[in-house]
Amino acid sequence: MAARKSAQKKPAKSNTSKEELLAHYREMLLIRRFEEKSGQLYGMGLIGGFCHLYIGQEAVVVGLEAAAKEGDKRVTSYRDHGHMLACGMDPKGVMAELTGREGGYSRGKGGSMHMFSKEKHFYGGHGIVGAQVPIGTGLAFADKYLENGGVTFAYFGDGAANQGQVYESFNMASLWELPVIYVIENNQYAMGTSLQRASSTPEIYTRGEAFGIPGEAVDGMDVMAVKEAGLRATEHCRSGNGPYILEMKTYRYRGHSMSDPAKYRTREEVQKVREERDAIEHVRELLLQGKHASEDDLKAIDKDIKAVVNEAAEFSKTSPEPALDELWTDIYA
Repeated sequence: MAARKSAQKKPAKSNTSKEELLAHYREMLLIRRFEEKSGQLYGMGLIGGFCHLYIGQEAVVVGLEAAAKEGDKRVTSYRDHGHMLACGMDPKGVMAELTGREGGYSRGKGGSMHMFSKEKHFYGGHGIVGAQVPIGTGLAFADKYLENGGVTFAYFGDGAANQGQVYESFNMASLWELPVIYVIENNQYAMGTSLQRASSTPEIYTRGEAFGIPGEAVDGMDVMAVKEAGLRATEHCRSGNGPYILEMKTYRYRGHSMSDPAKYRTREEVQKVREERDAIEHVRELLLQGKHASEDDLKAIDKDIKAVVNEAAEFSKTSPEPALDELWTDIYA
């Protein structure tokens, strides 16, 4: 029977260093400001197609990247900009892909949902719900076969957790003891239906029990709690114990996509989460209370990050359109 652990809101450990807190703050703030700018560019008509913002969920990917090692792999769904930035991909290349320009990571042909970086071991953004889960399982199979000590983070949402291919992947990963961490980013609403209405199992991490996969629920709005859980999960996988499930209890502030008016929840609910559980504000308070940084220091960080994002936005506007012959590259038939 798989181990069960429940999410608990914990303050940062007293031994969390100033440097670590500042790094988390910068990384989460970069994602927040990048996504805000993406929303602006979408509204201006500079980004077409689908666009799913990560605002509110920043602590999940920043905390797990803090637990990862060089060579570890990651694969996720179409809500992918934050994952790209957290693993070190260039904001210019990410933003240029959003605007469909040659300087983008997929040379302007993938858009918001389809970007890759072999150098950063980022294997996509995938537009088909749940499709990345068997892909992540396959990446972990490669690590097991090559005996390279690597771990794969396969991210998916609470909505995708109802897909049959997820459980086929669970079975294979458990059978072959693959080093894969299944990260369920439970933002409570999937595309627009609350978890309470869509799932007979409110604790999604327990769905691995039938396959002998241990898991736990984690406060996905606390970056330190996420990192600690990530370290437990990676140690489990690297020790040859097979897969692990982390259910991140998180929350997105925007709709499912830019076209979603999000009328299935109240403004008061969203505002309450912003005021009481925001991951960036939590770290900001810790920095101020611990006298690790002043208000002016944090304003300077925000100014620097806005400059990086504005530079990326400008690059995304001025990078040329893909050449016509790009229509015939990267085609598999």
